[in-house]
Amino acid sequence: MPSWVWVVIALAAVVVLAIVVWQALARRRTGQLQEQFGPEYDRTVGTAESKREAEAELQAREERRRELEIRPLPSAARYRYLEAWQGVQSQFVDDPSAAVARADELIQSVMSERGYPVEDFEQRAADVSVDHPQVVENYREGHRLAQSSANGSGSTEDLRQAMRRYRALFDELVEPAADDPTARERQSDQPIEEVDTQSSEERAER
Repeated sequence: MPSWVWVVIALAAVVVLAIVVWQALARRRTGQLQEQFGPEYDRTVGTAESKREAEAELQAREERRRELEIRPLPSAARYRYLEAWQGVQSQFVDDPSAAVARADELIQSVMSERGYPVEDFEQRAADVSVDHPQVVENYREGHRLAQSSANGSGSTEDLRQAMRRYRALFDELVEPAADDPTARERQSDQPIEEVDTQSSEERAER
């Protein structure tokens, strides 16, 4: 057999091997991203033009997150925020719109104190999705409902749902073990706690 034939066969084998290795690495990368982001992976893939673009976006989030110095809340700050949230829930009875706006401010304040940049909502959601992928969609939906109400197209029930959605992220942000993956998995199996935003008259009728 001519020597050039052996060269062609060798080159073909190298190409096939390279393709096999590339596919294995791609599957490994996909598996790692699915494990890291959970439902956020599916959402990102569903809204991107391609799976490759979506995975590149998620990897960029991870790289940005590694550059941030995220720290837990001191105990005093945690209790202060928990008390503030109780005040927000009480405020909801008389002024739902103001209460939801205050809830949004509280979440931003917690994020800022923990080290997350808070200038832009979409960037906030992207950053927090790395550490809290199970609840970031609650944050987006709460923000959407709050914005809808602020524009005059929402209802009191929308605001109540916004509070519940915000609460899901708030709880994780102030939780001492919030950044522990095991704790996140444990919390993700639990339903969102119903927020008591009913007036005293409504509770009396129950």
